[in-house]
Amino acid sequence: MLDSAPLALRVPLLQARSLSDKIMKTIKNVLICGLGAIGSIYAVKISKNKNANLSVLVDEARLKRYIQEPLIFNNKEYTFNYITREQNFIADLIIIATKNNALDSVLKDINKFVGENTIILSLLNGLKSEDIIADVFGKDKILYSYYIGHTSTRTGRKIIHDDIYTTVFGAKSNVTYTENVLAVKNFFEKTKIEYDIPVDMEYSRWWKFLVNVGYNQASAVLEAPYKVFQNSQRANDIAVHLMQEAVEVAKASGVKNTEKLIPEVLECIKTMLPETRTSMLQDIEAHRKTEVDIFAGYVSSLGKKYGIKTPYNDIFYEIIKAIEDKNSKK
Repeated sequence: MLDSAPLALRVPLLQARSLSDKIMKTIKNVLICGLGAIGSIYAVKISKNKNANLSVLVDEARLKRYIQEPLIFNNKEYTFNYITREQNFIADLIIIATKNNALDSVLKDINKFVGENTIILSLLNGLKSEDIIADVFGKDKILYSYYIGHTSTRTGRKIIHDDIYTTVFGAKSNVTYTENVLAVKNFFEKTKIEYDIPVDMEYSRWWKFLVNVGYNQASAVLEAPYKVFQNSQRANDIAVHLMQEAVEVAKASGVKNTEKLIPEVLECIKTMLPETRTSMLQDIEAHRKTEVDIFAGYVSSLGKKYGIKTPYNDIFYEIIKAIEDKNSKK
């Protein structure tokens, strides 16, 4: 639970209180989509819960590769029950932990695994994936969620992570807990997955979005680990400029208490391991496509919608796209 997570990594919101802790749904069958730096954390945790039936969704190419090259997580080898889209399986909980550019294909792949009572958590970055999923499977299936914590280091099939993280999830408002929120809460407690359920999930989602908009993008362009932002005021100011534009569009979108967003992000960044690198920087280094479209691209599009200038995000979008073009030709 959150009380056992490091204070500085907690989402800075009051905890919601439920009128009842009665669990009406039980989660047993779990499907994970994406076994990368984030998905592997949850797969390893859930695999240790003897009461959970875990499956990992793969295509035929990944199935062959994962069997030949098992996941090495914190120097220990793990194999899971891998299933393809053709198999029969109704999931109580689906955790989507792929990159955003894989979402459309994931939604097609999980179609037959979604039942009447299935709950879906999307740990994808950005602010749009839950709405996209809801359009396909219905709002009743979706809880808003994200991962916040120390960054994993991934080299091929080897992943290192220090277990410092929190899974933030809930309905848009969590003054009282819905049946689905209670079911996931109970499952996470049994599985020892760190979690937080903020009262105002919309504020909390924008808080995480600012982390990505500011530090993922600045780190990618500067090729800088967290220590650069912790020690250089000039570097940190670049991230703040990027985030300030996101704050302005958040305010125009109706998000409350936006004046608290940047100060709370700055406190979190102080706690990050100095040598670790953001996921976007790791994507740049590995010559993978980045998620700049859902960060700077999204801020810029909202800026145009609300008549707000976003020069920092506009130029960072162009720079990161140019870096992608350069890397793709190597």
